[in-house]
Amino acid sequence: MFEQLDVAAARPLWLVAEDDLESWLASRLPSERAWLEAVNFRAERHQVVCLPDGEGRAAAAVLGLGPLASPAQLEPWHLAGAPDRLPAGAWRIESRLPATAATAAALGWAHGSYRFERYRSKPRAAPGATLVPPQLADMTHVRRMAAALAMARDLINTPASDLTPERLAHEALEMATRCGARGRVVAGDALREAFPAVAAVGQAATNAPRLVDFSWGDPDAPRVTLVGKGVCFDTGGLDIKPAAGMLLMKKDMGGAACALALARVVMESALPVQLRVLVPTVENAVSGNAYRPGDVLVTRKGLRVEVGNTDAEGRLILADALAEGDAEQPDLLVDFATLTGAARIALGPELPALFGSREDTVQAAVGHGRRLADPLWPMPLWAGYDDDLASKIADINNVSGNAFAGAIIGGLFLRRFVAPSTDWLHVDLFGWNAKERPGRPVGAEPQAVRALYGLLVERYG
Repeated sequence: MFEQLDVAAARPLWLVAEDDLESWLASRLPSERAWLEAVNFRAERHQVVCLPDGEGRAAAAVLGLGPLASPAQLEPWHLAGAPDRLPAGAWRIESRLPATAATAAALGWAHGSYRFERYRSKPRAAPGATLVPPQLADMTHVRRMAAALAMARDLINTPASDLTPERLAHEALEMATRCGARGRVVAGDALREAFPAVAAVGQAATNAPRLVDFSWGDPDAPRVTLVGKGVCFDTGGLDIKPAAGMLLMKKDMGGAACALALARVVMESALPVQLRVLVPTVENAVSGNAYRPGDVLVTRKGLRVEVGNTDAEGRLILADALAEGDAEQPDLLVDFATLTGAARIALGPELPALFGSREDTVQAAVGHGRRLADPLWPMPLWAGYDDDLASKIADINNVSGNAFAGAIIGGLFLRRFVAPSTDWLHVDLFGWNAKERPGRPVGAEPQAVRALYGLLVERYG
């Protein structure tokens, strides 16, 4: 992925934006200008052209950046397709980049070098193109973040037959232990007693439900608590999904993967916080003892929830975990979840919906998402819809009686389990690339990890 060697031994890679193309061409040799004109190089985004030497081998290359106003605006995605499009060997970025852009370029290269080959009988070779760390790039951060995102992508890409609740709990605790955290897994009778909604949602599955709970950091530091939805597979329960609706349900633990990735970067960076991570993990299955529409579940907070739909299971398991996390009055409480299809209908797969109890925190997170090309879109916790969660026999229903504002309804449900004074963020994400793009194949895509890490560094670092 990255080569530590003499920079002069690597071939140069020029990064050229459309508006800079004319001035850059003026600095090149006539033979190079003629070649780039012959191959119709227009510096379009992701366009790669190799410059041959006298023997027809690639001596250098040019990568188009598209309509980029300045190098400071370079995003990781500008470089994500390069490892697949360049010939094998070491490359160095020849263009001058400020530190933030150099770091983004290296992170994009790392992201584009990711491969998930676990289930191929003949794994494809890794990209042969490697990058000399760009000048001014924060390579320590790049390696940490790239490893955390790759871990999350591996988890999301793994089929539910292998990534069971037990396995997800094992992976989470193993990572936490490596980082010096202290943790436990709550299961069986202890789970039914302490986290009854988690137990109820997962009770029909062969692989028993559980909750992962680990802590790290200075007990006197500000407390940051992360919660991740860990539904390893979602059939919809007795309100069963159609076949097409189940095709991507191995990714329904994407919220847990993103929470774990953020936790890993926080711990490896030694951010001065007291971190706690809660991951309720279940399989929402169908069997004779599955929880039913119309059942009333007791939650950890004591609120009774009437089940209006068993396919709205994520908010039930998050309710218990949020209540536990909120009880310690953290300085910041964040949950990640692939919660609603409504958020995808409203915003599509690339824009996670962001809800929060404090407008300044929401806007700060949105700003970091914009700066780091890890976008978040603010959505309202519109109190006028609160009554839609009313139940005639219990404290609250887990769904609304109509089809409107589904993502907001999900957020309003979760808000019932968080104190009004808590600084709380709720990220409703997709966690998946729905279309093929350079460096971002169809498959797992951790979202909001880099944006939320930027927020944490600004606030606590």
